[in-house]
Amino acid sequence: MSLKNILIVGLGSIGLRHLRIARELFPESRIAILRHKENNEIPEGADEVFFNLSHAIKFQPEIAIICSPASTHVEISRSLVKQGIHILIEKPISNEQKGLKELNYEAVKNNCVLTIGYNLRFLPSLNKFKKLIDENLIGDIYSIRSEVGQYLPNWRDTDYRKTVSAQKSLGGGVLLELSHELDYLRWIFGDVESVQAQLSKQSKLEIDVEDTAHIILKFKQKENNTNLVASLSLDFIRHDKVRSCHVIGEKASLKWNGLTGDIDLFKSNNSEWENIHSYEIDQDESYKGEWLHFIECINKRKSPDILFQDGIKVLDIIDSINKASSSGKRVKVK
Repeated sequence: MSLKNILIVGLGSIGLRHLRIARELFPESRIAILRHKENNEIPEGADEVFFNLSHAIKFQPEIAIICSPASTHVEISRSLVKQGIHILIEKPISNEQKGLKELNYEAVKNNCVLTIGYNLRFLPSLNKFKKLIDENLIGDIYSIRSEVGQYLPNWRDTDYRKTVSAQKSLGGGVLLELSHELDYLRWIFGDVESVQAQLSKQSKLEIDVEDTAHIILKFKQKENNTNLVASLSLDFIRHDKVRSCHVIGEKASLKWNGLTGDIDLFKSNNSEWENIHSYEIDQDESYKGEWLHFIECINKRKSPDILFQDGIKVLDIIDSINKASSSGKRVKVK
């Protein structure tokens, strides 16, 4: 697909990444940025900057990447799909359920590809990890432990207090900001039946959102009448940055390191971990894969691998986690 015009909505750290990738993949295209803060600066790689949605629509983009705060995703996306513009919404799909059905309706009505930016699904290491599990390398799965964490002030080159992550009104907090884990666990292990959770603000960070989440996910019953259970920890407070998934199986344990690209195996008769796959980390690789898949879906008029409904499912789990933490009880996921 030869793209004439590309629109990127929002110019935080993720917006800048998408701008860089768009310019690399489509050097001849015109790229416009829609921002809410007015200034005369045009970022490197961009051709135009708009501060009004109606002006951005007159630019006639074929595609738009929504990188604004989660609280603005639905309203902006709905205006764009009404014009027949294909949309990739950065995760999470929104900070609330309001307007999601209407947005999906408009996208279907106007034949728009609508996908969600859970880019970890395009990591070679995570794809290999899923493949090994699907191939029954470790036998029946007994337990899952997943965690992700990083100290929020070190996350980006800006004042953490002014970021989306730190502000409830914009869709911040670990549940929404680190929802990649909820998406990939669903992708690999199936739909979640119920949750238990404890959300809290443990640190002295100047934020009005939770900085820590400890979650138990109970997956829907499998053929052997057992319910697989995963423990998931999310945080903004740890100084030892981590992103990993450890799966305990009948014949062995399998471990994925999302920061190094390593996959390690511990067999029942082993005395130590064995590295079975190692992938060189390219910070842009999964985003480029996401872009190329998005464009392929438009060209071939096919459904994306990450559906709009996947984004809604993650939001359903998040809603249930919030209820479980408030009530102290197990909550079923709708």
